[in-house]
Amino acid sequence: MAVVKANGYGHGLVATAKALDAADGLAVARLQEALTLRESGIDQRLLLLATLLGTSDLETCARHDIDVVAHDAHSLNTILTQARATPLRVWLKLDSGMHRAGLDPSEFRRADALLRAHKGVVELIHMTHFASAGDESSRARQLECFMQCHAVNPDAPMSTANSAALIACADTRQQWVRPGIMLYGVNPLLGKSDVRLRPTMTMASYVISIRNIVAGESVGYDGRWTSTRASRIGTIGIGYGDGYPRHARNGTPILIRDRIVPLAGTVSMDSLMVDLTDHDDIAVGDEAILWGNRLPASVIAEHSGTIPYDLLACVTDRVMRVYL
Repeated sequence: MAVVKANGYGHGLVATAKALDAADGLAVARLQEALTLRESGIDQRLLLLATLLGTSDLETCARHDIDVVAHDAHSLNTILTQARATPLRVWLKLDSGMHRAGLDPSEFRRADALLRAHKGVVELIHMTHFASAGDESSRARQLECFMQCHAVNPDAPMSTANSAALIACADTRQQWVRPGIMLYGVNPLLGKSDVRLRPTMTMASYVISIRNIVAGESVGYDGRWTSTRASRIGTIGIGYGDGYPRHARNGTPILIRDRIVPLAGTVSMDSLMVDLTDHDDIAVGDEAILWGNRLPASVIAEHSGTIPYDLLACVTDRVMRVYL
C-alpha cells in the first residue's frame, strides 16, 4: 500500500501514482486526493487513512471503491450505519501506543466483533502505526499490544509496517505494508540504518544575479549574514514561496557546478543568497541544486531544524515538476 498523500510527498499526486502502478494499492489522507486519483484513471485499490467522514462521504467511498479506516467511536458508528446501504472495505486501527488515532485495546476488540458480523463490511484489515519504529523497545511494546488484540480475529489481514519499520524489523512485514517516505528515496532511520535509497526528487533553480560587496556589508532581511571580507554574492531564484525552508541557517549547503556553496542571509519568499567568493567561475544562469541525489534532503533538513518529510511535502504548486 504505497503512501502518496500530501501531493505524493511533494512529487505530484497523479504522476507519483502512475509511477507506482505496480503497487497493490495507494494510500491517501484526504478524500479529495482519492477522488482526484479516480478521476485521473487510477484503478488500483485506494485506502483513505484516518480522517473525519460523514455518511455521504462514506457513500462516495463505496461508489468509488475506496477503503476506509475505523479509528474512533465516531468513525466506527458512521461506518456501521452506512455499510447497511453501501458495502465497505474497512481497516480497523488500534492505538497501540502512539495516541494519535486509533481505538484502545478494549474498543478495538469490540469494534472487530461488530465489523466482522456486519454484512456490509466486505473485508476487514487490522492496522496500527508505530510512534518510533526505529526504537526497538518502543516498537516491540506496540507490536505486542497489536498482536494481542489481533488474536481476537487472527484471520484478518494485518498492517503495521511503515517505512521505518520495513527497514528496521522484518517481523512487522505482514500482509499489507505501508511504505511512504522511503519510496521517495529518504531513509527515515538515518544514522541508525545503512540502507541506501536513491532520492526521486532533485529540487533545482538558477543563479539569477551576482553582485560584489565590501567587507562589513549585510545581506538579506534583518542582516543575518555580514561579510568579513570583500565578497561575491549570488542570488538564486527560489525561496520559501516555493517550499525552501525559511529557517535554513547561514551556511546551509547548496550545490552549484558540483561544488558546495553556503547560504548567506535570510531566505526570501522568491529568492535566496549564497556566498560565491571562492568560486569566480560560477555565473548567472548556472543551475543550483537545493537538494537531490548529491545533496540529500536530510542534510538540508538538519540545517533547517526540521525533517525531510517537511521539505518534500512543502514544495509548492508553483514549482515546475519535470518527470524523467
